[in-house]
Amino acid sequence: MNTKASQGSTIIPGLRYRDAHAAIDWLCKAFGFEKHAVYENEHGRVMHAQLVYGGGMVMLGDVSPDGFGEYMAQPDEINGRETQCACVIVKDCKAHYERAKAAGAEIIEEYAEKDYGGAGYACRDPQGHLWWFGSYDPWQVTQL
Repeated sequence: MNTKASQGSTIIPGLRYRDAHAAIDWLCKAFGFEKHAVYENEHGRVMHAQLVYGGGMVMLGDVSPDGFGEYMAQPDEINGRETQCACVIVKDCKAHYERAKAAGAEIIEEYAEKDYGGAGYACRDPQGHLWWFGSYDPWQVTQL
């Protein structure tokens, strides 16, 4: 069953940032995300935000030592390591790479054409989270 219909993805990565407002601005500028919703508490802290890109979405908020946040570590707390990475399909991967690089993304894996089709690159945002961007679209691959 193809769930890619107009409703978007049913799997949405969630991230936490020490300065979610700065992260939102940077992710929109560098990666082309658009704000879908941003919910703040009475102190202006981002409790929950939704950014969209094409048919996909990421959710994020400020780091919190309570609730669900107590189960999440920031990359700088664990020597820059991550246990997961958001993968985003982009139409023009080379242009996306250039945009991200110009905005100051730390390139971890340079842009390259891939043997399995498409192209891709990996980078970190200013707060250390790992991202993969590529033109390979697994929704277009015939299933076995």
